[in-house]
Amino acid sequence: MIKKRMMIAAVAAAAAAAANIAGADDGKTARMDRSKLLIGAYCLQANARSDGHVKAIRDCGVDFIVGVDANDRATLDLFARHGVGAIVNGVVPGWWGGDGKRAGKMREINPPEKYAAGAASFKDHPAIWAVDIGDEPSALDFPYYGEVVRQLRKALPEMPLYLNLYPNYASVSQNTGSQMVSQLGTKTYAEHVDVYCREVPLDYISYDFYPYTTPETMDGFISRMYDNFIVVADACRRTKRSFWYIPQVNSRAGIPPTSVNQLRFQANAALSFGAEAVTWACWCKGWWENNVLDADGKPTEQYGKLKLVNAELREVGPHYMRFRNVATRLVGFAAGSPQRPSLPFADTPRYAGYVRASNGAPLIVGEMAARDPANGEKAFYVTAADDPGDAHNASFDVVFSPKGKRVEAFNGSGRVPAKRLADGSCAVPISSCGGVLLVIGPAAQ
Repeated sequence: MIKKRMMIAAVAAAAAAAANIAGADDGKTARMDRSKLLIGAYCLQANARSDGHVKAIRDCGVDFIVGVDANDRATLDLFARHGVGAIVNGVVPGWWGGDGKRAGKMREINPPEKYAAGAASFKDHPAIWAVDIGDEPSALDFPYYGEVVRQLRKALPEMPLYLNLYPNYASVSQNTGSQMVSQLGTKTYAEHVDVYCREVPLDYISYDFYPYTTPETMDGFISRMYDNFIVVADACRRTKRSFWYIPQVNSRAGIPPTSVNQLRFQANAALSFGAEAVTWACWCKGWWENNVLDADGKPTEQYGKLKLVNAELREVGPHYMRFRNVATRLVGFAAGSPQRPSLPFADTPRYAGYVRASNGAPLIVGEMAARDPANGEKAFYVTAADDPGDAHNASFDVVFSPKGKRVEAFNGSGRVPAKRLADGSCAVPISSCGGVLLVIGPAAQ
């Protein structure tokens, strides 16, 4: 009972500490319970808005949908009935960075009076969790985005705001600052994220990254995926922002549908880097093929896959959200591996001896501190990174040294047995692309 009360207190503390998505500092989370690991998805087409369709969203373990028309009150009513949140468009002017040709022109195209008019005509609804204010803007527009956020906070003080960034494979400048046509608007991706953190007063960073573009380039894209995680996770820790991640459930034309293990790998890797929301692309057709629903609004094979992986995330989520990420280490990645990140990452030679795979497989190890420091716990979220392409699934153990302290382990199936070894270390089973949360308590069992 004492332990249960401690867990409830920790969750309550996390909720109180989390500002709303607009970055306000009053701790209110009325629309979106950010003490929970949140699961979302992109795009809702007109033929997928019946009561049965909305119930299917909830049944799939999806908490919210990005891209719902704020004026579609019938759909919002269904969302409220089934407990699904909506991040809505149609309130303020839309903006997408596109190929970069409009970079720096957002104020000219969408002046402040357009945002004032949208805010003045806005009608709230219980299902609305946030207002979408744009997607993948150039850093040249970040200062204006800062003004827009502050303007909308005054006009709609209780309304959270949602903005998503480019991944690191967006183009960078090849010319001078005055000549460039660049999606990022900066010379490097790290600079792009730094400018966002300096100019835009939102308390999270959201971006999308789709690693399964073509089989021929997968290794390189996995390496860049890690690079992207490193830049954004470091920025989130440095600026005390939450980390939101958008992986792919769909695939390009001619590419096989994304597998269950590929879904698992993306989500678990994100958790190892501290993600607090996972927003899948796409529920309905938005881009590419093999979305969760087909063009007729009927479930594809991706529905069952996503439902399974989301159920695993919901199982481990309450335990995971008792902690916050403080560092991420990549253990067992061979030098010269095509999937090894090119950026520096937190690692020490001794760490591989503290948390390792029994078969030497590479691991992504997220080091986590308790949100309630009074409970004396720490944790690791470990992802098996041996087979991100789902070509040769394997089962093995994560071996770690708890130094005589109490150990609990959780994965998508629930509590996992931790076997004590003769040398005092522990072994916990894991499979390729899987994740496991290792909780180390203050006292021995």
